[in-house]
Amino acid sequence: MAQSDDLIHGLGPHAATSVVAGTMIGTAIFVVPSLMLGQVGTPSRVLIIWVVAGALSLFGALGYAELGAALPEAGGEYVYLHHAYGPGLGFLYGWTQFIVAKTASIAAIATGFLLYLTYFFPGLSHTFWKSSVSVAGHQSTLTLTGIQAGSALLILLLSGINILGVRQSGAIQTLFTIAKIAVLAALIILGLTLGRGSWTNLHSSLFTHGAHGGAWAGWGIATVSALWAYDGWNNLSMVAGEVKNPQRNIPAALIAGAILVGIIYFLVNVAYFYVLTPSEVASTRTVAAQAAERLLGPVGGSFIAIGVLISTFATLNGSILAGSRIPYAQAREGLFPKPLAAVHPQFHTPAIAIVAQAIIAGAFALSGRYETLYTKAIYSEWVFYALVTAGIFLLRRREPDLSRPYRTWGYPAVPAIFVILAILILADTLFTSPSDAIGCLALIVSGIPAYYLWTRWRRQKL
Repeated sequence: MAQSDDLIHGLGPHAATSVVAGTMIGTAIFVVPSLMLGQVGTPSRVLIIWVVAGALSLFGALGYAELGAALPEAGGEYVYLHHAYGPGLGFLYGWTQFIVAKTASIAAIATGFLLYLTYFFPGLSHTFWKSSVSVAGHQSTLTLTGIQAGSALLILLLSGINILGVRQSGAIQTLFTIAKIAVLAALIILGLTLGRGSWTNLHSSLFTHGAHGGAWAGWGIATVSALWAYDGWNNLSMVAGEVKNPQRNIPAALIAGAILVGIIYFLVNVAYFYVLTPSEVASTRTVAAQAAERLLGPVGGSFIAIGVLISTFATLNGSILAGSRIPYAQAREGLFPKPLAAVHPQFHTPAIAIVAQAIIAGAFALSGRYETLYTKAIYSEWVFYALVTAGIFLLRRREPDLSRPYRTWGYPAVPAIFVILAILILADTLFTSPSDAIGCLALIVSGIPAYYLWTRWRRQKL
């Protein structure tokens, strides 16, 4: 039996795989195919990018599987960075995740849920509070809509469920992951079997509709969109300390989840482009709803709206579950305030870390700046994906005797390819979206003085 100050190993193999797949499949798969098509011009190129992005995500998961099996502790990437590079970089990662990356991602996911909920309750988009304020002589107006308030309340609700216990949150994750996969499977099966489409759509060109025609920038932007849809494969590592038999289940869940999602994404995109012409796909931001409407009539829109809600709910739950373990792990190492390391005496969950995360994420949700939040979140995450994976090489050389129940398949080529491509993606984003990338980098760098101030304060207290 776990002691009162220990986390419970409550995630079995199915729940662990559900954390991987459930946090990967979110709202993006229902939105980004049309954006990708507008960048590269043809459905066949979009499908190639889905395969490449899926392979890249799998390569990342293979590397994380080795680290997760060797260092099965709560906190995931923080633990790996701390072990490979030292406490400074570990603090910088946790700072970035806690202050903006993970909390902003949680807020964006919750906002996405409320945006699709307006399909049934359009009044949620209305402003119910407005106030004028003066800042440095400039007048601005603050507004609050049902979407903003509802997003914050949803974060608080699911955070409360996570406090009640990892078994409860793991059960929710498994249930909703099965439901969302069932919705996507129905769309794939109906789309490819009802005969209401044409295979010639996959070979048609969209050049006359303003596509970039395969330019590097267009391919880069489309790849980033696909990687946002795949993002989340790393979340299991953050709750490694609560996985049963982690040396076996962490690698199996990471690899199985990444492969499962890759297959689903490819097939659902084939269904989209089979049912809809390229011009129809490019003209909508709700490609899944348009495809379902073509297949099922007016009921199709409701079908997909419910599917997106299910998908987003599970993604949000998994992100809250995983993200709260980062400040918990840092606090245990003395790199964050000690109360964040507290474990609830009854539920054996990092309750204070969950509450603190919910407060910051809720504040972001109230701001309502959806696109800015997720763009900065994904950029900062890939900075650390590259650093974590590069850490595999450092640890192999520095600690050859470290127990490694699983070793990365294809080493050293697989992790090397992942690191190189991650750097290229970051450079391309810096070129195509400089304000977001530079702002994100500035936020990461702000953790450096924070680290030195924190360590100085701790030394003085000692």
